[in-house]
Amino acid sequence: MAKEVKIKLLKVSVIALLVLVIDQVSKILVKTGMALYQEIEITNWFYIRFVENPGMAFGIELFDKMFLTLFRIAALIPIGYGIYYTIKKGFHFGFTVAVALIFAGALGNIIDCVFYGVWFNSSMGQVATFFPEGGGYAPLFYGKVVDMLYFPLFEITFPSWAPLIGNASFSFFDPVFNIADSAVCIGVFYIILFQRKYLTSSGKEENLNKEGDL
Repeated sequence: MAKEVKIKLLKVSVIALLVLVIDQVSKILVKTGMALYQEIEITNWFYIRFVENPGMAFGIELFDKMFLTLFRIAALIPIGYGIYYTIKKGFHFGFTVAVALIFAGALGNIIDCVFYGVWFNSSMGQVATFFPEGGGYAPLFYGKVVDMLYFPLFEITFPSWAPLIGNASFSFFDPVFNIADSAVCIGVFYIILFQRKYLTSSGKEENLNKEGDL
């Protein structure tokens, strides 16, 4: 393997590991420091609000819990390979970083789903304990994802004369999420915004090996 490829793999691995560590540390601090639904006001538009969800990003629930967890684990394989592939084929490094963010975010939430039910007891009405004597709140693979970032940036009330929505309130942004969710969204949006640059021959970096063996 070319030296340049190894260096880029190391760089992107550090980025992914950093995201994963920040995600897990923030979740463990919240889980062991706050009761479920407790919140801390940082500013009038940013709160730390502790919620748990068994579903997908931002609390969306569409599939069976076990199916969702196994699907996430299976999805990590092609995503992980994609990191190596994009480096080997000389894709723009920004594209590889975006894939790594998606990988790290997915892995961060997988850790919650697989292990948190065993590692922690319930947070309902109490602060959870790490490795409690009486066991965790759920079996392996049935843990809940810890969310805590809440940004109610603004709230509006529609005028009474508006059809169907008169006097209704709308708050932006209601979903509570975590660092892992953010990493996945940033990675996906980054690829979408720059796909023309990243996925065309003109957007690739020069081949990493001048002799063409990559």
